[in-house]
Amino acid sequence: MKQLTRVLTIGFLIASAAPVLAQQPQSKDSAKKALIAAIPADARPPKGMCRIWIDAVPAAQQPAATDCATAVKNRPANARIIFGDDFADTTKSKPGDKPKLPPSAKGFTGVKPPPVLLPTKRSPEQ
Repeated sequence: MKQLTRVLTIGFLIASAAPVLAQQPQSKDSAKKALIAAIPADARPPKGMCRIWIDAVPAAQQPAATDCATAVKNRPANARIIFGDDFADTTKSKPGDKPKLPPSAKGFTGVKPPPVLLPTKRSPEQ
């Protein structure tokens, strides 16, 4: 009976320890910041582009910046994608400035809607 009590006690302690360990704060943000800080500023991709960053490869031997869809598609297992938008310099913008769209952006900016033409009422004689 004592052995059964010990087994149940140990089982209860292990079962109750799992949720407690799951509540520990995750350090994903700090780890991500450390990884981003390890990338030299001149090796970061320009805004709107991405770069495949292969672990344990010097910055001079990393693949060139490319569009993000290609980078995500071709990422090897030992690499991560560095997005150029993560490094946008916000110190140059003024508080009242509107963000400018690139010339290749498609949309309805600056386009006036067409005039509304209402049908004319005809007289009953026509």
